[in-house]
Amino acid sequence: MEDKIKRRIRAANYLTVAQLFLQNNFLLDDPLKKEDVKPRLLGHWGTCPGINIVYANLHARYGKDPNFSFVLGPGHGFPALQANLFIDGDLAKVDKKATPTKEGIAYLCKQFSWPGGFPSHASPLTPGVICEGGELGYSLATAYGSALGHPEKKIAVLIGDGELETATALASLNLPKLLNSKANGKILPILHLNGYKISGPTISGRKSERELNEMLRGFGYTPVTILGANPADFQDALVRANQIFKESPAHPPFIVFKSKKGITGPTFIKKVKIAGNYASHQIPLPDAKTDPTQLMILQRWLESYRFQDLFDTKKGFTI
Repeated sequence: MEDKIKRRIRAANYLTVAQLFLQNNFLLDDPLKKEDVKPRLLGHWGTCPGINIVYANLHARYGKDPNFSFVLGPGHGFPALQANLFIDGDLAKVDKKATPTKEGIAYLCKQFSWPGGFPSHASPLTPGVICEGGELGYSLATAYGSALGHPEKKIAVLIGDGELETATALASLNLPKLLNSKANGKILPILHLNGYKISGPTISGRKSERELNEMLRGFGYTPVTILGANPADFQDALVRANQIFKESPAHPPFIVFKSKKGITGPTFIKKVKIAGNYASHQIPLPDAKTDPTQLMILQRWLESYRFQDLFDTKKGFTI
């Protein structure tokens, strides 16, 4: 299972980066040229690799459960969500051009953040989306609302650590006191603790582990911590969360997933730290179309995912 999860994460990361940057040469059949890069780069990278890690692990455990749902709080990380919907064929169910083929990849990437194409943020146009996410902070409330009167439902909700600073998100932490009932479904909050928002550090990212855990316990949750991207650790945390639901339903689990912002992306550009810093939040290579050095970095970045091992032009995905 671990290898399968890692392969899916690599595929989703590649498609995420390709959506953000490429308007041609989507499988790197030739060395990248400036003409292959979109004239306007609009979107967000920093949260995306963490979203892909969470999505892949949840998919591995709950993908066949018809009663399981995923709510995305960091809606600005939409290319990651769309990459996963594309891989699973969910996007093709509503858009026949978005098939998991070579032509479908070209369509996906060219249409992302493009006039008349796919938006840069999660939107109601996306299949299954009930929460646009972003900085407004209502993802946890949306998840609890979706579970009302549906005891069969299991809903995992990913909350950005910048999002957790909003009044709406903080107020929503009180919801298990109000809605923890056998008449409602189970909610599994997952805090995406990457430490930074658009222009600086997050409050949660500067709290000690003890301080953050005590805050969550004060709201009635049982914290479960995941450090890094190891699938085995993530799967163990999901098992632990299920045990808590059974053994201590009055204090449901709350996963704290700590990862580096912009992981697997560029590390330094012009002596500026990118991965593990707020500088990875949006487009880490803003001059990829005009700067040969940034174009070369983009080429190496895409090549690092070894997408040719994950996708066959005749058979499709091999993950």
